Amino acid sequence: MKEEITVKDLAGLDKKYESDPRSAVLRHALSTSTFENVFTSLDHKEDEDFSFSIDLKMLPVSDQKRSGRCWIFSASTILREIIAKKLDIKGQFEISQNYISYFDKLEKANYAMEGVIDLALKGEKPGDRKIDHLLHEPISDGGQWDMYSDIVKKYGVVPKAVFPETAQSNATAKSTQLLSSLVRQFARDVYATEKKATRNDFEKIKTSYMEKVYNLLTDCFGKVPTSFTYSYTDNKGAFHRLVNMTPLSFFDTFVGKEIDEYVSLIDAPTSDKKVYQTYSVELVGNVVGGKPVTHLNVPYEELEKNIIAQLKAGYPVWFGSDVSYYGDRQGGVWDTTAFDYKSAFGCDIAFDKADMLTFRESAMNHAMVICGVDLTKDGKPTRWKIENSWGKENGKDGFYLMSEDFFRLFVYQAAIRKDFLTEKEKEALKTKPVLLAPWDPFGTLAD
Repeated sequence: MKEEITVKDLAGLDKKYESDPRSAVLRHALSTSTFENVFTSLDHKEDEDFSFSIDLKMLPVSDQKRSGRCWIFSASTILREIIAKKLDIKGQFEISQNYISYFDKLEKANYAMEGVIDLALKGEKPGDRKIDHLLHEPISDGGQWDMYSDIVKKYGVVPKAVFPETAQSNATAKSTQLLSSLVRQFARDVYATEKKATRNDFEKIKTSYMEKVYNLLTDCFGKVPTSFTYSYTDNKGAFHRLVNMTPLSFFDTFVGKEIDEYVSLIDAPTSDKKVYQTYSVELVGNVVGGKPVTHLNVPYEELEKNIIAQLKAGYPVWFGSDVSYYGDRQGGVWDTTAFDYKSAFGCDIAFDKADMLTFRESAMNHAMVICGVDLTKDGKPTRWKIENSWGKENGKDGFYLMSEDFFRLFVYQAAIRKDFLTEKEKEALKTKPVLLAPWDPFGTLAD
């Protein structure tokens, strides 16, 4: 028999609660103040010094507004810096995140509907785990580095001035909800067909739904440019005009094959994942026929060394982490010592990284850019400089500090140029990817 909570149990708990004089103080404080205000600790404030021995000069930060497109904004920052150096551009410059978002959502709709078709033809029924997982959130703002790479290689990029944000791209909840509803409605129609239906029958149904998806995206995000002219002034004050550019010609001219130099490294210290092995995740992606989302698992120490080597060479680093803990959004600090919950509640919520992943305490949920690090004389990192996409009003003009303890515990992924990989890592990239279940923690999308 399962034991239920009784009135006697509650009375005993309440007696213990009332016997602690701190309870009333804490209850009163929390009734009028936020967790952050009550539990902020200044005991280690001296560690929050925004100075770094390696500090890359970056263009001004971007702002994803009320959307979950952090992975697009941060990856666009990596490409922005590549393009800006080649153009020797002066002042504000951004890649159009709206342009990439448009095609990401278009491709995600197709990817999800193709997933439904595949599962239906394999005999997966509504309510079965894979179809249920796919339809839980068929369209979202989130993504991964390889998903970004697939989009820009297929559709190119444009400057933000050419295709700016709209009210709907800045606040994506409603349009994303409608797109997901269309995919679920498509799934309903697929499963309503006769048992002898073929892939061709399902593809005909999909065609009508893709038309609805296209119309909705164009209404919300705008009509994407097929060609454009872009003018800018360089750092020497010279004026330039690029004419008759297409999104692909702009991308090929200023980025091109350089994007293929980046690979996803992860720190996955769980017992089910070997180091120096590649992994892919079933039903996670956006472009049908594109490169599957692929990660190479390496020891954390190597991941950190690769990141530092890339920074030393002058290249910022796209990375994914969990930012739902120990974060001071306004002050711009992530630090495991920033908030003291143990003294207040007596709850020492302590997991190692492997257990956090195994027991669903944590997973990668936000992507940003590492643009600096402070190293000791022996080369050990003490804190990291982060460019976020939450606007310049947050943090220090949009830049954040991440302590080494936080970094080690909550950073899961980084896009590293192949130049900075060890020979052992380069060989490991050749391993056949192990296919992970769709619900694996490393199937989580950054948003």
